[in-house]
Amino acid sequence: MPKLKTNKAAAKRYSYTATGKVKRTKSNRRHLLANKTSRQKKSGRIQDAYADKTCEKGIKKLLPYGN
Repeated sequence: MPKLKTNKAAAKRYSYTATGKVKRTKSNRRHLLANKTSRQKKSGRIQDAYADKTCEKGIKKLLPYGN
């Protein structure tokens, strides 16, 4: 069986935890922060979140050598 290619776009956005959950980073924390409210900025401060269960199967196909 040939080796599978990792989708590099997905690899930059997602990673696996030790238990096999898919971890993602929160959005809206890159730029244009001056005109966002402190509440908006605070919500993204904890950068890591988990991917939705409905998307997890597709993400695992894109990252075959994760966990």
